[in-house]
Amino acid sequence: MNRPERGIHIAKNIKVVDWLKTEILDQIASLFRGLHYANQQMIIDSLSSILVSVYVLARRMGIPYREVDQVVTQKLREHMKEGHQLEEWYGDLSAMEKYINKR
Repeated sequence: MNRPERGIHIAKNIKVVDWLKTEILDQIASLFRGLHYANQQMIIDSLSSILVSVYVLARRMGIPYREVDQVVTQKLREHMKEGHQLEEWYGDLSAMEKYINKR
């Protein structure tokens, strides 16, 4: 790849990263609207869009999907070990860890 093509590739990647950041913010706003109106379909759509954008953003930043999953699992284990309230009250963190490990 020659210099001008490389510059275009870098500029394009920066533009995509910026677009993903705004997409995440837009979907967070949509999630809040869904929560406000108790619209389950809007909530599910927003949450899934956030997850997709986060994974793609990680990839654009050179972080493999598997590594994101591994760090999420580590964080879940750390929070469980520290006695996080969501785990103590609902078992959410261990349920999520089991789900991730089954994928």
